[in-house]
Order: sequence, then C-alpha cells, then structure tokens
Amino acid sequence: MSMFVRQPVQSTAPLLHQPLAPRWLTHLGALGLFSVAVVDSSVIPLPLPGSTDLLLLWLVAHGGDPWLLAPCAIAGSILGGYTTWHIGRIGGEDALRHYVPARLLRPVVGWVERHRILAVFLPALLPPPIPLLPFALASGALGVSRGRFLAFFGAARSLRYSFIAWLGVTYGRRIVRLWSGTLQTWSTPLLCVFVGLLVAGLCFGIWKIRGLRKIEAAEKLALQHKAAQAG
Repeated sequence: MSMFVRQPVQSTAPLLHQPLAPRWLTHLGALGLFSVAVVDSSVIPLPLPGSTDLLLLWLVAHGGDPWLLAPCAIAGSILGGYTTWHIGRIGGEDALRHYVPARLLRPVVGWVERHRILAVFLPALLPPPIPLLPFALASGALGVSRGRFLAFFGAARSLRYSFIAWLGVTYGRRIVRLWSGTLQTWSTPLLCVFVGLLVAGLCFGIWKIRGLRKIEAAEKLALQHKAAQAG
C-alpha cells in the first residue's frame, strides 16, 4: 500500500474548518511551501530552523494533498540548495569565510574533503541542529560536481520530506489537537514575526550576495592590473 493512503475525506474535512487553525498558515499552500523551502536551503537565514519540515507537516495535517506538497518542498529545497552550492562554486574560499562561522570552517572543510558524498547527503537528510549551509557552500567551493551534488542532495531531501508527509498523514489529527489552540492564540504575532524576519533575511541575503560580488569584482580588477603591468 502507498505510504500516503489517507482516511476517508469525511474524517479530515472538519479539520479544514476548525476555528483553532491559523488561517494564514493553511492558506500558504503549495506555492508558499515551495517559497519557504527555497529560502530555507539558501544562504538567507530563516528565524526557525526546519521551517520547511514544520510547514509541510502542518499543511498535510490540515488535509493538504501530500502528493502535491511533498514534491513542492523537495523541488524548492533542491533549488535553494543549488543556489547555495553555486555561490560556493563561484565564490570559493571567500564565500566560505563570508558565510560560515570561523569555528565551523575547518571541521566542515575537512569533512567535505574526506567524505564528499556523505557531506552532501547527511546534512540534507538530518534535521536541525545539523547545519546545511556550511556543507552546501563547501561542496561548491571544494569542487563537488553539480551532478553529484544534485543527485545526493535531491535523494536526501526526497527521503526527508516524504517521511515528514507520512507523519502528517499518520499522526496529523493528533498534532492538530495538541497545537491548534496554542497556534491560534499566537497566530497573529507569529505571522508578524515570521514576515518581518523573512523580509529582514531577504535583505540580509541580498546584502551578502552584493558584498560577494564586490569582492569578485575587486579580485578581477586586481588581476587585470597585474596583467597590464606584466604586459
């Protein structure tokens, strides 16, 4: 039987109309989940680690179609992960120093150099507090090929979000009963905080990327100057 076999529609329909469910959260839908997944796997920080997992779980628990939501989470995460890998590829060591804390830099670089496949697969598969950003950046900076990165990153994200969707299908109503009252009480403050921090994160990410491009431009100018002097 399929892992996404659900209870009859009648048993889940009341959940869609429960006054305790935060409407803004359920209205995000597949497009909102895709967008969160892109940002969650990119260099732009989100306020809550594992935001994609939590949103996917909540949407499936509220009657969302897991066959649509899980692929949206997977596709968005792969796109965000690829942008992180690409920034590492074009930025090299400068990108690593720019985005990765100094205390993590040496262990991450050493792990990627020794275990190129596991360094992509495990951080993409395991939940927080395992960090994803340093390993995705280092994979690009240290020469992990695009095809290998996408294959193992995509496989890990597929396993992870398929499992989360299964949890939502199997235990969704229990999760809703446990958390819906609390989430309703704090839904408006949570929405304001989430949107504010998301906008701040986007601005921070754009500022970081612009700074990286300025570094690249300065390096190119220096190389051109040296070439002109040599000529």
